[in-house]
Amino acid sequence: MSTSRRRKPPARRGRNRAGGVEFWGHEPTDDDGVDDIAPTIDATAMVRSLGPVPLPGREHVAEHYFATVYERSAALATALAVAADVLASDPD
Repeated sequence: MSTSRRRKPPARRGRNRAGGVEFWGHEPTDDDGVDDIAPTIDATAMVRSLGPVPLPGREHVAEHYFATVYERSAALATALAVAADVLASDPD
């Protein structure tokens, strides 16, 4: 018969231990700028580099629908960049 194991108490959440600094960086200042965002030329390039879709018999249909979603996402990201006035004036 096995002995019962004691469980660790759950970690307490609350104050961070980093001395009041946010985990992802430093305190924001007014001098921090935002880099301009350039729209992509090919929204599917990165995903296509992973190889064919692993759906036997449905590869071409799936690639078509996935490409549509990626292109729409890129268009929405570009629209958000325009709305936030952070779109690069020259895509190069």
